[in-house]
Amino acid sequence: MSLPRAEDTGNMVEMEMQWAVKAMHHAETYMKLLKAVGGKSFKLTPIDDELYNDYKANFPEISAAKLNEDDFKTEKAKAKWRNFINKYEKKVKDFNFGSLLRIDCAGDYTEENTMFATRTQFYCIEIARNKEGLNDFLKQ
Repeated sequence: MSLPRAEDTGNMVEMEMQWAVKAMHHAETYMKLLKAVGGKSFKLTPIDDELYNDYKANFPEISAAKLNEDDFKTEKAKAKWRNFINKYEKKVKDFNFGSLLRIDCAGDYTEENTMFATRTQFYCIEIARNKEGLNDFLKQ
């Protein structure tokens, strides 16, 4: 069975629902891990240090504590992120897969506190939050 071409899919409701279920499961699993072991206790990828250092060098203006969606959604920001993310195509599994990302690290995944991001963006922000101790309060 071959996959449909992207231009032929339109907004297929079934595909959107499958993505939403997978993204929500990923978000729930991540929060459970943070609450159980804390962010400093585990690595999200084999290249956490590389991602963190590259992210900090390329996006020093972005505060991981509370995100500004303009740093991700404007045309200029999208182009900058696209160039950054594409470097990790062979290094990060599902590097451009859609993920849910908390806007304010002090909050949970809610409709108001969640934005869409790529998996690489998710890793960069959450690795920064973990390394900088911003997720420490979640450990129970």
